[in-house]
Amino acid sequence: MATEQGGAQRNDDPQSRDDMRVMRVEQVQAALDRLQLGIQVVTYDSSTATSQQAAENVGCQLGQIVKSLGYMIDKTTPVLILASGDQSIDERKLGAMFGVGRKKTRMMNAKQCVEVLGYAPGGVPPIAHRTDGLTILLDETLQRFETVYAAGGAANAIFPVKLSILEEVTGGIFADLART
Repeated sequence: MATEQGGAQRNDDPQSRDDMRVMRVEQVQAALDRLQLGIQVVTYDSSTATSQQAAENVGCQLGQIVKSLGYMIDKTTPVLILASGDQSIDERKLGAMFGVGRKKTRMMNAKQCVEVLGYAPGGVPPIAHRTDGLTILLDETLQRFETVYAAGGAANAIFPVKLSILEEVTGGIFADLART
């Protein structure tokens, strides 16, 4: 380890830096291609990082946007929630699914998103994650829509997908997670 000015240590091991590099749209597109879905990630000139921005760019209802929200349950168990863009997650409901209280459910910070999911917040896709075998939950309010729009690995990338296909390729389980 080399020491930078001020005594902070910097990791000069290229392997360590590569392992925590933010994954990109290309990884999402490659995963979609492997699944042979015929789906293309679309990139926009403006941001799609928020549900509202994404809906405006796509020209769809806010609820059709799939928010990919990373949570840590009891500091050890990563969970990815695919939520409707017009809903908020009820952390009490989420905690109850794992037998813990609301205070034991925390949204991932940006560093955890990159380390666990592989992507920065605002671009986390529902597939092609750094960590295999993630528990994926789909907010049941998404069932209002046949086609939804998910992040494609960057804050300006989205792809359309039938909800039934999204459920199948993620292995996600529908659950009542929306705040009422």
